[in-house]
Amino acid sequence: MKKISLVLSLLLLSSCAAPTKEIAGQVISCSSITSYTNETSIVLDCLDGGDGAAIGGIKGPAIINVWGSWCGPCKEEIPIFRSFYAKTNGKLQLIGVDVEESSIEAGRRFVLKNGITWPNLYDRDGRSRKYFGMGVPVTWFIAPDGSVAYKHIGVLKNEIELITLTSKYLGVKL
Repeated sequence: MKKISLVLSLLLLSSCAAPTKEIAGQVISCSSITSYTNETSIVLDCLDGGDGAAIGGIKGPAIINVWGSWCGPCKEEIPIFRSFYAKTNGKLQLIGVDVEESSIEAGRRFVLKNGITWPNLYDRDGRSRKYFGMGVPVTWFIAPDGSVAYKHIGVLKNEIELITLTSKYLGVKL
């Protein structure tokens, strides 16, 4: 009986120690981002190195998540956004904005390593502070008319919270 308990305990412990599977991401073109330029807009580069988009001119409904690869709470949100994005089916734009990064390559590595598959803009010099302020993570909910419907400061708790906020502030049901 003791041997069986010992074997079962070892099996249980070894299954808990299994390495986590890494989910591959993709640096996505920002050409799908719908935005317009006005007198107060600033254009941020795309993390893929291509044309970016005008912040302050993003057409909604959209969610803009401002993050940095060095930010622990930002990393916690990634699985929430990954699952959420898989359910959007084109009903809204999900856009990441990488800020205060050491290099564009660091941002790209982070996207690839963490399974991010939506477009991400890159703020190389802090220009987006005019719109987003300081501190991450922060998630902006942009209404269809381009106005800010809601700003969530801090880490999102779970996908249900994100879906609820999306429904409440953008009227998008998932």
